[in-house]
Amino acid sequence: MGLLYQNNEQYYLGPDGIWNSYDENYGDYQAISIKDIINNFIISYVGQDKLISKNEFPSFSAGDTITVTIEIREGDKVRPQSFKGVVIQVKGRGTSKTFTIRKMSGTVGVERIFPLNMPGLKKIEVNKKGKVRQSRIYYFRELRGKKARIKEV
Repeated sequence: MGLLYQNNEQYYLGPDGIWNSYDENYGDYQAISIKDIINNFIISYVGQDKLISKNEFPSFSAGDTITVTIEIREGDKVRPQSFKGVVIQVKGRGTSKTFTIRKMSGTVGVERIFPLNMPGLKKIEVNKKGKVRQSRIYYFRELRGKKARIKEV
């Protein structure tokens, strides 16, 4: 019989080979799958602030023009690189929040997705606040010239 403790929950391996956990609602041990135990472990470790540090950045939304400075490692050297463009979308919440930026490099559109808590993300500057009606402006990809302008707030 094996015992396993995690976040004040006790799991034990019964004689029949099934993992059980104590359920206070029923006052008895209930069978639980190993998949649920692993998911509980993963959720508890990913949610901890020890593993994922939270960075503080200014608030921005879709339509804003921002400059993102990231740290690029090339061998032993570390250099900053800036990426300036329009925010297409902000997705997720908490530690898994990401945002997509689109910029024009010549005549080619370049999009990049940044996790907000990426360790290499050093600075975010909000250059312009834009006014758009949608939270995800995918239609912006097809616009060219004067139609690709966004109103400022």
